[in-house]
Amino acid sequence: VQLQASGGGLAQAGGSLRLSCAASGRTVANAAMGWFRQAPGKEREFVTAISGDDYSTYYVDSVKGRFTISRDNTKNTVYLQMNSLQPEDTAIYYCAATGSGSYHHVGQYDYWGQGTLVTVSS
Repeated sequence: VQLQASGGGLAQAGGSLRLSCAASGRTVANAAMGWFRQAPGKEREFVTAISGDDYSTYYVDSVKGRFTISRDNTKNTVYLQMNSLQPEDTAIYYCAATGSGSYHHVGQYDYWGQGTLVTVSS
């Protein structure tokens, strides 16, 4: 599976961006998909995930109510809608896929996209 993340860019605080993660090589309809982010000098951290069975969603507390993960299996693509962006959301955002039933840790994912940079100015 190859994952291609896109949609990053520069936004002002309070603004919005939508990230896309397009998968190729095989369908990810039954895979759990996650978004992680890595800010300069920090470790990669979990942001959100959507399961591959019942499509339940999970969010880190800091983005609840602001970010929404969704998937379109007809396009083999996962999205991350980010609203009310804050400067602390600035990071490289990575999408990832896993066949496991756990979603919160980097080591649980088998495939990673290349990352897309999100910069939020105050």
